[in-house]
Amino acid sequence: MQTGSVTTPFGRRPMTLALVKTQFRTAEIKQGKSVDKWKVYRDACDARSLLGLRDRALAVLNALLSFYPETELKEDGNLIVFPSNAQLVARANGIAGTTLRENLAVLVEAGIIQRNDSPNGKRYARKDSDGTIETAYGFSLAPLLARSEELALLAQRVVEANRNLKITRERITIARRDVRKLISAAVEDGVPGDWGKVEDVYIAAMSRLRRAKTLEELTGILDELGLIREEVINLLESHVNPEESVTNDSGSRQHIQNSTTESINELEPSSEKEQGAKSSKFYERSGEPIKPFPLGMVLRACPEISAYGPGGSIGSWRDLMTAAVVVRSMLGVSPSAYQDACEAMGPENAAAAMAAILERAGHINNAGGYLRDLTSRARRGEFSLGPMLMALLRGKESGTTLAVS
Repeated sequence: MQTGSVTTPFGRRPMTLALVKTQFRTAEIKQGKSVDKWKVYRDACDARSLLGLRDRALAVLNALLSFYPETELKEDGNLIVFPSNAQLVARANGIAGTTLRENLAVLVEAGIIQRNDSPNGKRYARKDSDGTIETAYGFSLAPLLARSEELALLAQRVVEANRNLKITRERITIARRDVRKLISAAVEDGVPGDWGKVEDVYIAAMSRLRRAKTLEELTGILDELGLIREEVINLLESHVNPEESVTNDSGSRQHIQNSTTESINELEPSSEKEQGAKSSKFYERSGEPIKPFPLGMVLRACPEISAYGPGGSIGSWRDLMTAAVVVRSMLGVSPSAYQDACEAMGPENAAAAMAAILERAGHINNAGGYLRDLTSRARRGEFSLGPMLMALLRGKESGTTLAVS
């Protein structure tokens, strides 16, 4: 939305709301305020992704600051620099004139500098009899002074985000190394299991890692590696201590899903009987409580339940359990069925199971019967949330809808 225009040597430039906002900011600089110009420049560099600045624009900003004679930008000083384009080109590593003008416009639009145009559009200063600058026309650095605190906070946000990315990547490196060693040890020792399928799931996760750039994508991969590691360890423990493990009558059950289609077996009991297929399960030790998965993973796999939390969001396990009670009633699950699930799985896992049921409510004919089936399997030590969450997470990543006949 335009509010007017001003004349420049390059034509009529529109006066946008962003420019008006910048002018208001500079008019509100606190009296006596000052800031180190190179510190605020470094903050702008760190926050460039949030400000929409490219490296060339920062080089031009550096050149502009070099024409300001003082180290400190001061509220009571002249904050306008007036170098010619030729001078700016020389100090900005010899960039082309058109590139210079483009990046000056970028800095103005981002609210980093402000044009202070003369009547004829040229940049110059008029001095009084004492040689003090009386009036100057060019580029004002006042926005940098006005936004110094904001730029520092933006820079801190970027630094923290980069730190979290680095930590998550380091954790992924450790997790992938552990999983790789565990799979290799299992194959070398001849541990029974469909290790080819486990390998396929691992390779699929690693292929997504090469494309992952955001923290959310990396966290999802880390969660999946954790699930794979947990299952491999369960298989190894079952092989080393067969008398302690809780197993079904079939010794050849598959433990890892390698596609969204197969993973639906964990979302609908009737699917286990189709075409004589055997369901894949993550077994839990008999007598040991089922540990809840991270809340963040549950919410990424089951985002729909957030709307039923207090205030339309979920920020804790208590919020999730509150939402699960609402969903339980909405889906027609009896209080006794939900109470049995809480006793068998623990309240956190029962709430997470309700979230998973809500996520696929359109594909489950009888939510109460389904929950009772999960509860029965949990009591026999044959149920874990792992495959359910993996199936839902993969469905989100692939953009597919899991269908159940």
